Amino acid sequence: MTNVLLSAQNLRKDYRLSHGQKLRALDDVSVDVHAGEVLGVVGESGCGKSTLGRSLLRLGDIDSGTIMFEGRDITRLSVGAMRPMRTRMQMVFQDSYASLNPRRTIGDLLSEPLRVHPDPVLDHRRSAATIAGRVEVLLDLVGLSGDVLRRYPHEFSGGQRQRINIARALALSPRLVVADEPVSALDVSIQAQIVNLFIDLQVRLGLTYVFIAHDLSVVRQISTRVAVMYLGAIVELGPTDAILHAPAHPYTAALIAAVPQPVVTGTKLRPSLRGDVPSPISPPSGCRFHTRCPLAQARCMLDVPPLRPLSGGRMVACHFPLDNAA
Repeated sequence: MTNVLLSAQNLRKDYRLSHGQKLRALDDVSVDVHAGEVLGVVGESGCGKSTLGRSLLRLGDIDSGTIMFEGRDITRLSVGAMRPMRTRMQMVFQDSYASLNPRRTIGDLLSEPLRVHPDPVLDHRRSAATIAGRVEVLLDLVGLSGDVLRRYPHEFSGGQRQRINIARALALSPRLVVADEPVSALDVSIQAQIVNLFIDLQVRLGLTYVFIAHDLSVVRQISTRVAVMYLGAIVELGPTDAILHAPAHPYTAALIAAVPQPVVTGTKLRPSLRGDVPSPISPPSGCRFHTRCPLAQARCMLDVPPLRPLSGGRMVACHFPLDNAA
C-alpha cells in the first residue's frame, strides 16, 4: 500500500503546566495513513492518542514536525487557509452529547456544514432543496429515519447521537475521518452496532479512518494496521493481525494479555503489565517502558530505542523485541 493520504513526521506537542512544568504529549511521533485503510491507535489513558488525533486534523497546534495531507503541508496554514481543507478531513468525538449543540434540532445540525461550505465543484452556495436531499442521504447512511430532524440531541440515546455525529462528519464527503474513542461510552451491544456502521461506511464510501481506542477487541475488528502508543510515543506499528498474534514490543504483549480470552494449552505466556504509568511530566530515561517491563536490561535505562523496521511492514521501538515477532 503506497498511496499515502496523510503523513505526519516528527510531531512534538508540549502542554505548559503551572510552576514552569511541561507535559510532552507527543514525542517525535511519525506515522503515515494510507488511502482506504483503517489505522487503529491504541494505548492506555494519557498516552497521547487523542492529542495525536486532534493534531493530525490541525484542531490543536503542534510545537514541531510536519503534517502532509493530500500532498500539501498543512502544518502552518492559517485558519483561513485551513478552512477549505476541513471539508476533506473530519472528526467523530467520544462524547456524543457534548459534540452536538443542545439548542439546535438535528436538521439544523446536519445541514449546517452544507450551508457554511460552498459546493466544491460549482463553487456556490447550495440550494435548500440540495441541502435537504443531502441530509436525507446522510440519515439513510447511518440508519436513521427522517422523523429525527425536528428533534433535539437530548431526545436520543447515546448510540443514536453517535450516528448523528457520524452523519454530520460525513456531510461534506471527507476522505479522512478521525474517530476518537467513538464507542467507549456506549453499552457493549451498541458498541458493536456502531463499529459495524463504521465498517460498512468505510467500504461503501471508500473512507480512510484513524480509529482511536483502548479496547483491543474493537481495534481487531475494524483496523487494517495498528499503532501502539506509550507515554507520547509510538512503540509498535504494523498490520493488525501480525501485531495482535505476535507482538514485538513487551508493552503490546502486556496489553493483549490483559484482554480476557480463553486459555489454550501450549500457548506462550506473555509478559503482564506491572506498576502504574509513570508521570508524563517526568518520564523515565531511556526506554520509557523500562520501569514496567519484565524484560528490561541495563541498556533500556540509558538509551531511547528508535522505531526501527522489522519484517512484514512492522516497526518496533525496543532494544530486545520479543522472539515471536521474528
